[in-house]
Amino acid sequence: MRIDELPAGIEWSEERVQIADSVRAVCDGFDDDWWLEKERKHEFPHEFHTAMADAGWLGITMPEEFGGAGLGVTDAALMMQTVANSAGVMAAASTIHINLFGPHPILNHGTQEQKERFIPALVEGRDKVAFGVTEPDAGLDTTHITTRAVKQGTKYVVNGQKVWTSTAQQANRILLLTRTTPIEQYAKPTDGMTLFYTELDRRRIAITGIEKLGRAAVDSNSIFIDGLEVPEEDRIGEEGKGFRYLLDSLNPERILVAAEAVGVGRRALSKAVDYANERVVFGRQIGKNQSIQHPLAQNWMALEAADLMIWHAARLYDGGKSCGAEANSAKFLAADAAFEACDQAVRTHGGMGYSKEYHVERYLREVMLPRIAPVSRELIMCFIAERVLGLPKSY
Repeated sequence: MRIDELPAGIEWSEERVQIADSVRAVCDGFDDDWWLEKERKHEFPHEFHTAMADAGWLGITMPEEFGGAGLGVTDAALMMQTVANSAGVMAAASTIHINLFGPHPILNHGTQEQKERFIPALVEGRDKVAFGVTEPDAGLDTTHITTRAVKQGTKYVVNGQKVWTSTAQQANRILLLTRTTPIEQYAKPTDGMTLFYTELDRRRIAITGIEKLGRAAVDSNSIFIDGLEVPEEDRIGEEGKGFRYLLDSLNPERILVAAEAVGVGRRALSKAVDYANERVVFGRQIGKNQSIQHPLAQNWMALEAADLMIWHAARLYDGGKSCGAEANSAKFLAADAAFEACDQAVRTHGGMGYSKEYHVERYLREVMLPRIAPVSRELIMCFIAERVLGLPKSY
């Protein structure tokens, strides 16, 4: 692939061309039929995870001293957009997504001993981690989580419940947000929460899978924690400051999710264009009809516009500048553009779009996720209204 063939918006270098080409080469080893079979069987794509680990991609954002590449969010977003543009779409991205910025609280606030103990195993693919933050009665209002960690000597005992804990059935470790002090005892609701990175002990954590719309190859779960003992040395940073530690990964996560969404949208658009060129009805290619052409043209424009915001946000983040508005906007725009592209791909295929044979129905089901998570469209609009436009807080 030549630099002049690559999308605009990102500052290309030979290294980034190599990232895109190398990641694509790994992904090309797992075609649509392989991913469809994984979905049908609800099987975690261990082979794909191993292939990405063996190629060194799980540590793209981790420091070189721990076996990573030490690159920034721009390079990670390029990698994840390439992954999501492959046959695995969101399932492939979700297989490795948490490796990229999920461990950043450890890097930024953990001890040297913790970094040496935890990070290499993630980079090498020996550890898989689940993300234990969301709770059924709190949702996006993270300050009102009720999972408690009570200090007892040199350990904490944790009780509570989490939901939408992806990969918990595969993981051996969990990044776990708890309350160590009740919310009523603090003036700021964000205080009193403590973050742990610890063993996912199935003797104390019951895991129940959630049947869901798409991405069946990557499990999502409710987990029930009953008397989980966490050694003090698995606490990340200071007690009571866990919420602010999580903030380190929020903007990168939004950028990555946006990049993934555009990747999926582009794949769906490409499938639709191919079908429109090949399908003949009433003696002519359906792609000659403006009712087919125009929506696909709109899809391309929307995806490219969202993509520009992604790379703008990524440049700001890598440059150490504020990027909350840009990262949230990128996620909002990319999720909407990708959904519309996948929806149009199904409709372009007509009746066959409803068939699993052409895979676009799988893309549509999976692309619903970026519209919902990790933050809703509505909260993003509230954020922009308040923080950018200076309107009063509405909630």
